[in-house]
Amino acid sequence: MKVRVKAKTYPELLKKLEEILDEDVTEVYVNLRPTKEVVVKILEKSPNVKKITCPPSLYPKVSKKVIFALSQLGIDLVPEKFPRGRPKKYDETTVEKILEMIGEGIPIREISNRLGIPLRTVYYLANIGANSKD
Repeated sequence: MKVRVKAKTYPELLKKLEEILDEDVTEVYVNLRPTKEVVVKILEKSPNVKKITCPPSLYPKVSKKVIFALSQLGIDLVPEKFPRGRPKKYDETTVEKILEMIGEGIPIREISNRLGIPLRTVYYLANIGANSKD
């Protein structure tokens, strides 16, 4: 079981770890740098943990001793990647559908009406799709 623990301060993080963790947890994400105290609390409450993750910006600041000690115990400490930026509203299948409809000779305005996508967005997605096929 994976658990995500977020806090603004270390005392708050330690308190949340105390409350949330149990023996079923195998993976823990913490949004603050994993210090000795944090790692000890995780191991006390969840002895079956196999992976601890933290934000990529904090990973270089983690003590090498902590990383080495965890590796000796068979526990991975790794940075967790999160997708950055605004999520895409229209996926690749929508772009393919637009290009297919254009290939069939359907006018852009009709494509916009059928798919319920704004006209300007259909032009944009068609342009992106056409450029990615080159």
